[in-house]
Amino acid sequence: MATYKVRVATGTDFLSGTTDSISLIIVGTQGESRKQLLNHFGRDFATGAVDDYTVQCQQDLGDLIIVRLYKERYSFFPKNPWYCKYVQVCAPNGRIYHFPAYQWMDGYETLALREATGKTAADDTLPILLEHRKEELRAKQDFYQWNGYIPGFPILINFKATKFLDLNLRYSFTKTASFFFRLSPMALGFKLRGLVDSKRSWKRLKDIKKIFPGNKSVVFEYVAEHWAEDSFFGYQYLNGINPGLLCRCTRIPDKFPVTDDMVAPFLGEGTCLQAELEKGNIYLADYRILEGIPAVELNGQKQYHCAPLCLLHFGREGNLLPIAIQLSQTPGPDCPIFLPSDSEWDWLLAKTWVRYAEFYCHEGISHLLETHLIAEAFCLAMLRQLPMCHPLYKLLIPHTRYTIQINSIGRAVLINEGGLSARSMSLGLAGFAEAMVRALSEINYDNLYLPDDFVRRGVQDLPGYYYREDSLAVWDALERYVTEIITYYYPCDAAVEGDLELQSWVQEIFKECLLGRESSGFPTCLRTVPELIRYVTIVIYTCSAKHAAVNTGQLEFTAWMPNFPSSMRNPPIQAKGLTTLETFLDTLPDIKTTCITLLVLWTLSREPDDKRPLGHFPDIHFVEEAPRRSIEMLRQRLAQISHNIRQRNKCLPIPYYYLDPVLIENSISI
Repeated sequence: MATYKVRVATGTDFLSGTTDSISLIIVGTQGESRKQLLNHFGRDFATGAVDDYTVQCQQDLGDLIIVRLYKERYSFFPKNPWYCKYVQVCAPNGRIYHFPAYQWMDGYETLALREATGKTAADDTLPILLEHRKEELRAKQDFYQWNGYIPGFPILINFKATKFLDLNLRYSFTKTASFFFRLSPMALGFKLRGLVDSKRSWKRLKDIKKIFPGNKSVVFEYVAEHWAEDSFFGYQYLNGINPGLLCRCTRIPDKFPVTDDMVAPFLGEGTCLQAELEKGNIYLADYRILEGIPAVELNGQKQYHCAPLCLLHFGREGNLLPIAIQLSQTPGPDCPIFLPSDSEWDWLLAKTWVRYAEFYCHEGISHLLETHLIAEAFCLAMLRQLPMCHPLYKLLIPHTRYTIQINSIGRAVLINEGGLSARSMSLGLAGFAEAMVRALSEINYDNLYLPDDFVRRGVQDLPGYYYREDSLAVWDALERYVTEIITYYYPCDAAVEGDLELQSWVQEIFKECLLGRESSGFPTCLRTVPELIRYVTIVIYTCSAKHAAVNTGQLEFTAWMPNFPSSMRNPPIQAKGLTTLETFLDTLPDIKTTCITLLVLWTLSREPDDKRPLGHFPDIHFVEEAPRRSIEMLRQRLAQISHNIRQRNKCLPIPYYYLDPVLIENSISI
């Protein structure tokens, strides 16, 4: 007689426990146990419980490879879901086998769990294990399917509403309660004060402060005080919430006919435009991707749109300052080039038009498309093509947590017909989607490799670029971690090329996310270990730090609406000298639009509870010593980065902390 000691852990989130019957079969290389009910004749599988049982077998089962859990009706109780964290089995020889689950069993069903050692298909030789991984993928491919959301968009998961999401993709109870608890009071407050029904212009700029949420940060207050200053305008290109757009300019484009006479007064003594171009001190922000998208009506009033160009100069004082702005991609007599020497309100309105364009490039492209939607495609392809025992599944699963849930909420509440975004943007939902479709058609795989992107944009040595410093530090930590994990499981290039599950994952991302566009440069297969390291680092960085850089500071930089307007109610200015405070206020979004936009951004930037900081992996998917060491080394590197950032920020007038690892989530969950 062989005795096996079984430990079963239930999740700690509210309502994770069950009253249903749970039975178990242990499968080994030399046989399997009989099906045994796990029952202490009391309350088993309560929330947070770790229950121990004994299973008697007629013979030794050999090496343990699978446990099967059976969830069945118990007496007269109605069925209820159960979240199983893991099963551990101690064999008669004292060896402990770990079977990770970390998933819900919703109905009356069977769940087969593999022993936790990470294995590719090539590592499996037993027919039962090969069949298990095939059956797992068949079931997930039947359940998780792709669906065209908007033509030209990445193909996304085929669920129309969050209520139809699989429990394994949904927020925990804690996170759900936190999310809606934060949203509802603010929305109710706006309603009670009559703000969301007011279609009037703001009478005074200072009145906008009346809708500020509480708990204002240092950055929050700084933006409201300094938003109109040229130095802060330039600073936002480096360390604001869209820090990946600026490019070094080596030649003034023909469509932006800036002359030396125009900008010489702003370059300093003893130099000229050509000299500054040659020194690398001239930078360009080009919003061409927004050109020609039609505007809509909001609150019964026509809205307006433009695709500006902005030239900036990095001066001897160490500031990046705007020196010329054109509010169209086509120069002409009705499209003057605005300069810092123009009237105060002309220059401020020109800068505000640029900040309006920033809204769309940030919210639609840098944020929604390049993190949320692409991450969802990474996640869905992983679920469909990689079994739970696969090393890449174990590596990637922490970085997909809740991503499909938050995207589903976004599609149901924010980016749908009649949703909050459609009621607050000059471009409406169709124009917003058009900007993303254009951007997806231009996404290039090489540009997603972060170190190369800074070089491509010519900003690799631009001083005061804290986003660059911090992002490269986090990237390096992640790349080293990925390298250690990948080289442990893939000892040679042949192991990569021969992993058909890995190749299917890569092919599905290319087909469904990039829509099969070869010019994207996204690989359709991976042949070498370095290629795999590069690919996986891009995926993990996109799903974690890249999102943090464009999401965490949203409220701080946007709550002061003139710094980030979502709509403009007058046409782009066509002549100088006509702008006044009154026309400036009449161009900005009305009160209702301002409140809706603030409500959206408040929701998107307030991280609900149940957070998991980067490098914090409480779910134990890896059990081998080498990957466990790599996880610990990652945590140590991230802790040092966090320390360095906090020390630096003590000396800065505006702290930059969006890439502090303790504030970065493992995954996109908000």
